[in-house]
Amino acid sequence: MSTLTVPAQVPSAAEDCEQLRKAFSGWGTNEELIISILAHRNAAQRKSIRQTYAETYKEDLLKVLDKELTNDFERVVKLWTLDPAERDAFLANEATKKWTSSNQVLVEIACARSPQELLLARQAYHARFKKSLEEDVAHHTTGDFRKLLVPLVSSYRYDGDEANMTLAKTEAKILHENILKKAYSHEDLIRILATRSKAQINATLNRYKNEFGQDINKDLKADPKDEFLAILRATVKCLTCPEKYFGKVLRLAINKRGTDEDGLTRVVVTRAEVDMQVIKEVFYKRNTVPLDHAIAKDTRGDYEKMLLALTGHRDA
Repeated sequence: MSTLTVPAQVPSAAEDCEQLRKAFSGWGTNEELIISILAHRNAAQRKSIRQTYAETYKEDLLKVLDKELTNDFERVVKLWTLDPAERDAFLANEATKKWTSSNQVLVEIACARSPQELLLARQAYHARFKKSLEEDVAHHTTGDFRKLLVPLVSSYRYDGDEANMTLAKTEAKILHENILKKAYSHEDLIRILATRSKAQINATLNRYKNEFGQDINKDLKADPKDEFLAILRATVKCLTCPEKYFGKVLRLAINKRGTDEDGLTRVVVTRAEVDMQVIKEVFYKRNTVPLDHAIAKDTRGDYEKMLLALTGHRDA
């Protein structure tokens, strides 16, 4: 469930562009006006605003935002303004260029999106970077990480609800045997996680739990410091219960040691139109603090206002 709030009567794209132009003119930028428009428009409306702005003022709205805004506020507004597929392409490219073995952004894009959304992100990657996501992932990663991530980002899973229970039983056994042998990067384990439909993987992992006594992710915690195991657990979570995965990312992003603004921004902009309401419920259940209170406590100014607007805070 989305937390995006769109007014009952939405102004035309031309009117929105005129207001945005006003927000950029004069001595200072009117950040509140920018938030009141962009934080309350859906993806199709934002796309129309960008097109109309370019046609009317012969300028790319994203470049204007880049010039007018700064820091975390600039990043959240620009990422939000991008078309979802373009945004995923941008985030994936950033993740490959800054690749570290603890970076789970590629797993999020490969596994928490629908097969069609991943395909659109890959097409957007071609258009923007003049190469494929797969070749960049292959170039920037090594070893077991490459063995897992290249097939994940290359996948086009079946998206139906059907599940073959005989296959689930067989593949649960294959997964368990490889985990027992600590063969975590075995080709069969990766093949199952990278190619099966989400419905089939859910059936397989339910069978795994029934047959072998606990969740697969508990068995993948043999060494908590092993970053490849962490990526495997993230893969399983993004495929089977993305709301719990993103709830945890938010919990780790907003903590006593300081705020991970990149993680916080990424989850809010990529999930606000998808399942942020469910993520908020998961967050509250785990932390006994509402997400908007946690955001308000850890962030400031226009960045805070934009995040609160996107997460459906009443006053934003």
